[in-house]
Amino acid sequence: MSTRENISVFDMFKIGVGPSSSHTLGPWRAALQFLDTLQQRYGLSSVSAVSVMLYGSLAKTGVGHGTDVAVILGLCGADPVTFDVNQIYPTIDQIADSGIMNLGGVQEIPFQPKDNVVFLMNESLPFHPNALTFLCTLNDGTQVAETYYSIGGGFVVQEGVSGNASSEVELPFIIEKSQDLLHWCIKTGLSISEIVHENELAWRPERETRDGVLKIWETMKSCIYRGCHIDGKLPGGLNVSRRAAKLNARLLQGSNYNNYEEWLQAIQEKPASFQYILDWVSCFALAVNEENASFSRVVTAPTNGAAGVIPAVLMYYIAFCSGNDADKIYHFLLCASEIGSIFKKGATISAAMGGCQAEIGVSSAMAAAALTEMLGGSPRQCMMAAEIAMEHHLGLTCDPVGGLVQVPCIERNTMGAIKAITASQLALQSNPDNARVSLDAVVKTMWETALDMNTKYKETADGGLATNISLALPEC
Repeated sequence: MSTRENISVFDMFKIGVGPSSSHTLGPWRAALQFLDTLQQRYGLSSVSAVSVMLYGSLAKTGVGHGTDVAVILGLCGADPVTFDVNQIYPTIDQIADSGIMNLGGVQEIPFQPKDNVVFLMNESLPFHPNALTFLCTLNDGTQVAETYYSIGGGFVVQEGVSGNASSEVELPFIIEKSQDLLHWCIKTGLSISEIVHENELAWRPERETRDGVLKIWETMKSCIYRGCHIDGKLPGGLNVSRRAAKLNARLLQGSNYNNYEEWLQAIQEKPASFQYILDWVSCFALAVNEENASFSRVVTAPTNGAAGVIPAVLMYYIAFCSGNDADKIYHFLLCASEIGSIFKKGATISAAMGGCQAEIGVSSAMAAAALTEMLGGSPRQCMMAAEIAMEHHLGLTCDPVGGLVQVPCIERNTMGAIKAITASQLALQSNPDNARVSLDAVVKTMWETALDMNTKYKETADGGLATNISLALPEC
């Protein structure tokens, strides 16, 4: 693991397109990076042909995760943050029908998706299971090849390139482990989110950070609301029925509303029994990950496969804990991001490296810490909550049926959200002095578990439920 890596809140939370941060968003961003390299070195007008080779986990679950679609859109110059998700498949179909790609939007080249995106099922590169190589031919016959690794959460590393501009930023508070974070909190008297806020000032003005974080929440919020109002089946062939909309309608029992604000008010007007709150937390998480499975716009939190946990817990805080305040939401997301960065530095947030513990487990730990801070917990209680949440996700495998981010991924987000809330409550009712397991110890244990885990349980669809569930069977 890296000994010096500066990670911003906007590294942990990225706006993009589902269903996978490592298999969709990462390859998409890698294609954009390759496009930029071609433009700078040769100019796109000098390109005559491009192909993409997908290795390892990207190849084995690439179709279900839309990896081929992502790299094609990236090569077209489409931005995953702003591209109209309704135009994804019309764009791919147009390229397939015409046999022509408009590279970077400026250079037409022959391109056939079924021929120019190659799935190398039995080949892997040593650095990371999620590898892809772009092969380019220039007009003068020169061959260009660049390899990239999608290392989880939308992070991309180019082979042969070390370091980045982010690592060169001088932060006031250097944090590699949770012990470092606790040191700064004790020394300064600041909360976790306040420490993060100060670090973010090294990158950009305060207003820019605040506006950006609240835009992250607006994207999450829109995803939840949209997902709670769309019925039908999820794409991909498993015929999984969307459940959030039905659950939303059943819980609100005919309440009238026209927008998010009125919807939230309708939720809060009903008697908040334990079962009612539990159902809503599940509904929020289901909504996000059903949207994610539908190639809709989501936020990596810290990954797409785990995108529903943090929004669900934050919505719980907003709807049932008086958290509907921009400043509280801002600090919730800052706190969550720092816990995620500690896991990324000390272990991994890639399911292809560590199984689902690296996605749902990390997101649950992030949400638990953030909720604990917002409910008045000390930094040590926040870290205790994060530790508890991850401790009870250790060893969780990644075994997507059909290579799709649906079964068991969608339901796992509901479990991660509930565990986060439980972990927070346990920490708030506990004395951290009596904790026997530290957050750093659980991060180390998670990484050791990842190294020991059989490869077939690391997002390959070669083990677990992926091999024991018929594609003809419905979910549950």
